[in-house]
Amino acid sequence: MTKITAAITAVQGYVPDKVLSNADLEKMVDTNDEWITTRTGIKERRLAAPGEALSDFGVKIVEGICSKRGIDPTEIDMIVVGSITGDYRFPSSANIICDKAGCTNAWGFDLSAACSGFLYALDVGRVYIENQTHKKVIVIGADVMSSIINYEDRATCIIFGDGGGGVLLEASEDGLGIQDTILKSDGAGREFLLQEVGGSKEPLRPENIEEKRHYVFQEGKTVFKHAVKNMAGVAAEIMERNNLTSDDVAWLVPHQANLRIIDATAKRMGVGKEKVMVNIEKYGNTTAGTIPLCLWEWEDKLNKGDNLVLASFGGGFTWGAIYLKWAY
Repeated sequence: MTKITAAITAVQGYVPDKVLSNADLEKMVDTNDEWITTRTGIKERRLAAPGEALSDFGVKIVEGICSKRGIDPTEIDMIVVGSITGDYRFPSSANIICDKAGCTNAWGFDLSAACSGFLYALDVGRVYIENQTHKKVIVIGADVMSSIINYEDRATCIIFGDGGGGVLLEASEDGLGIQDTILKSDGAGREFLLQEVGGSKEPLRPENIEEKRHYVFQEGKTVFKHAVKNMAGVAAEIMERNNLTSDDVAWLVPHQANLRIIDATAKRMGVGKEKVMVNIEKYGNTTAGTIPLCLWEWEDKLNKGDNLVLASFGGGFTWGAIYLKWAY
């Protein structure tokens, strides 16, 4: 019996028009371009327009995928969205995207895994394709981080931006597509990177809003240490498990959190910089959006059969790696 794998058959990204440069941030907080660039690799990031929500990102992504693939939105069976900045607590943004994009035969849901959201969602979509219960699954990773960032906090406002992307998964019988996944988490890391209030543990109240605890909090040094160890480690682990050498890997597609973390991951894998997708200088950390944005920007450089290793680390803590063969 022929093995069915879940292959990416189209990819689309989206970033808002508004640019927030390091020079702009110099006027807002105590920082400067050299400080930001040397520590993160970021030169600018994008910000959503007033009233622009995650579902608006999603609609543009779905429309782009359908146009590239030459299909109608009614052919989509399922949409899975990795994000921490949905339009609402409920309903899910996937639900709203299905409606606004005309995917009337699709169902879906949101998945929360911070910066690892796209990889978690991609693995979920894989299961539905491999089980042959769904033929066309769109997986989106996107975030509107400006909606939860304090632009008086230089520890976070220099890092995060808005944007995202998505892929279409379809069945493959020729050995292409997703080959292996390793996903991990450790809730003990939650205190170092989180949105402290606004959930059931501590709902929004005037006093905690005044204290600005409803924004993202990050303890940078601790997060950096865990990110280097775990993202690099899981990328090396998936290579070892699949008997891949650095020569076998066409591209490393890393989460764009910090250029030093990306470099550490590539070094651990033995992969040269010429094989690493990096666009952090343009978009910053778009959380669940970074990996699909890379795939979108590098789409014309990818060849059928290329071995890609996708690797991420995010708040929670969450991290993981996916090994796939490019299908077109």
